[in-house]
Amino acid sequence: MAKFALRLEARPSPSRLMSWLSPVLAVLLTVLCGALLFIALGHDPLAGLAVFFVEPLRDAHGWSELGLKVAPLLLIAVGLAICFRANIYNIGAEGQLTLGAICGGAAALYLDDGVGGAAIIGVSLVAGMAGGMAWAGLVAWLRDRYNASEILVSLMLVYIAQLLLSYLVYGVLRDPEGFNFPQSKLLSDGLLLPMVISDTRLHVGIVFALLASLGGWLYLSRSIAGFRLRVGGMAPAAARYAGFSSRKTLWSSLLICGALSGLAGACEVLGPMGQLTPTVSPGYGFAAIIVAFVGRLHPVGVIFSSFVMALFYIGGELAQSRLGLPSAITGVFQGILLFALLACDVLIQYKLRWRKHG
Repeated sequence: MAKFALRLEARPSPSRLMSWLSPVLAVLLTVLCGALLFIALGHDPLAGLAVFFVEPLRDAHGWSELGLKVAPLLLIAVGLAICFRANIYNIGAEGQLTLGAICGGAAALYLDDGVGGAAIIGVSLVAGMAGGMAWAGLVAWLRDRYNASEILVSLMLVYIAQLLLSYLVYGVLRDPEGFNFPQSKLLSDGLLLPMVISDTRLHVGIVFALLASLGGWLYLSRSIAGFRLRVGGMAPAAARYAGFSSRKTLWSSLLICGALSGLAGACEVLGPMGQLTPTVSPGYGFAAIIVAFVGRLHPVGVIFSSFVMALFYIGGELAQSRLGLPSAITGVFQGILLFALLACDVLIQYKLRWRKHG
């Protein structure tokens, strides 16, 4: 008796156009799956989707809150895009963000004279970048010296960074007048990042993020170092034949990513938080991995994907307050987006065929 099996067959020439449209299709599939999810939970799907994709865009306040989420996502995603283009799979940007928050926050607390100013803010931001670079540099050193997997090392360092943050805010950085709560004292108003739009929380971190996106694009597409990095990622054998240094690519990509992630962490402390707490990030470092791939590992493309991811964060918060849904709804939408993107990419590279057996 003949049997049929569904097999994947490689396409002779995958469509370049569909490759760029894949993220858009993935977002549309996420919206469709989200509607089905709301129906399964007993909610009006149109009302649920409106909470996620319409409510945050109704006024200037909503746009400013979106920009507040876009800033760290975009900063980290630009760095991750550079790493991934070099075939360096840095999964630990969350830890580098945390170290940036620790170093930037500690510098601000130490230098806080009650007045603040641009100089102290600048030193604190540089300290945050240095912290992120040091944490990423540890990954690069272990990979370079001992050939350790950067995936495992960077991921494990996330938890060390988070435990270090907890140790500090429960210990030497804890506010002595904070009623024993695990948090540092509040920074002076003069140490907080300037606002881009008055009467909102949107600070200059969004400007840093857009400049990082532009700088990342120039680096990858208009510089010799970026060309070497891209060649090393696409064709390692060709890069070695041309004399390009794989060590230099490893260190440069990880240090750039660490600096941008550390800057994102410092901006969170000197921005909306205004102090160090046991949790400085709702998972921006991990969400930025999805952002980087949805943005096609392009420093400009990640602007679109970071905006979509920011909608998920704001929409998830609104869904909790207005629809009574759990906080996990944000992670559910992020996961759906990732799997939808993977499915689209598979179907771009392969086509389904029924094959007869027996």
